[in-house]
Amino acid sequence: MKILVADDQPDVLEALRLLLRREGFEFVPAASPAGVLAALQEQDFDAALMDLNYTRDTTSGKEGLDLLSQVRAQDATLPVVVMTAWGSVEGAVEAMRRGARDYVQKPWDNARLLTTLRTQIELGRALRRSRRLEEENSRLRGNVPPLVAHASAMQPVLRLLERVGPSDANVLITGEHGTGKEVVARWLHQSSKRAGKTLVAVNAGGLSEGVFESELFGHVRGAFTDAKTDRAGAFELADGGTLFLDEVANMPMAQQAKLLRVLQTGEFTPVGSSKVKRSDVRVLAATNARLHEEVAQGRFREDLLYRLNTVEVQLPPLRDRLDDIPQLAQFFLKRIVDRGGTPARRFSQAALEGLVRQPWRGNVRELEHAVERAVLLASAEEIGAQDILLGAPERGPALLESMTLDDAERHLIQRALARCGGNVSEAAKELGLSRSALYRRLQHHGLKAS
Repeated sequence: MKILVADDQPDVLEALRLLLRREGFEFVPAASPAGVLAALQEQDFDAALMDLNYTRDTTSGKEGLDLLSQVRAQDATLPVVVMTAWGSVEGAVEAMRRGARDYVQKPWDNARLLTTLRTQIELGRALRRSRRLEEENSRLRGNVPPLVAHASAMQPVLRLLERVGPSDANVLITGEHGTGKEVVARWLHQSSKRAGKTLVAVNAGGLSEGVFESELFGHVRGAFTDAKTDRAGAFELADGGTLFLDEVANMPMAQQAKLLRVLQTGEFTPVGSSKVKRSDVRVLAATNARLHEEVAQGRFREDLLYRLNTVEVQLPPLRDRLDDIPQLAQFFLKRIVDRGGTPARRFSQAALEGLVRQPWRGNVRELEHAVERAVLLASAEEIGAQDILLGAPERGPALLESMTLDDAERHLIQRALARCGGNVSEAAKELGLSRSALYRRLQHHGLKAS
């Protein structure tokens, strides 16, 4: 049984090493939050025993609680037991709320600590077995793609998707640009009985009225044609499968009427043909617009809305899913690494913190692009904060106002270093500091110049 033990006091680590090894545990120490995250990227553990207080913040437990959220984002099944010499009911409640399985106070009772760890390891193994069975069943049902969604804001969405996925119900997927509406559509298709058939995606907002009609219902070129010049429309291509209509709020009114008739009857007449065809499709539609307001303004048919939103799935913006950001970033990084050609392998602690603090107005899509950019900029295996922030959009005074003074200073230093390519002298000059003063602040914030 391998235990990750995190504490910044060497004597505490040594005492726990002696206790745990005597009881047959494999002991892996970490002296800082960065060490914890690095260890989790390199090894698998049966449990983690973590202090809540570190050198940057020795009494409040905030640093440890933030670390707990990041650990949960990397591995939601890892049992975490937290400990602190500054224990309180409030601290215990907050630790449990963020995903800790149990809570012990220093000085600990050896017997209770060992019992707690063994119990949580058994529960963790049971949870992991259950997760593996769920994943195997999902793969057998149709290779359902993974959804990175551990944040509390995504849990109602996941429960709804699990209920709706196997059905034939039409689903309206709403949310801001970049929240992952097409990913959810593909998940719904793969989790349905139509998974063996085709998913056809049509961008309803990117086509003119005539072109859109051809894309949707097909067309025949000219009066004298043969089968080679027929072009099937989306309803024919998706027959038996799923039709995904993106940006459906921008659909021309004339096409809305035709789409409504197809949904009501299952029949359509291809453009340029007199032959009526039937198509059995499940329709998934997506939009970032408020369709009820579009109906009120006369820009969208109310009867079509009711046909499309048998069930409505609302995706939260990334700013409401902060716990998912580190894991999403790791997911995108792994996908790039698997393709080869990059030295980058992991994020530094400062880089992950920088990602979590970004406003992400472009949501998950913007995060994906930021990871791709960081991989290009990184010159070593570890992606640093300067790689994340260099070339990133201005975040403006509004975000600074929501930061603590310490976080705001850290942010401004990172920005200055990024602009100056890691040159401390130039960054110090921009910040109005001496070189030695900036070095002291770099040490305080745990930052590196390059």
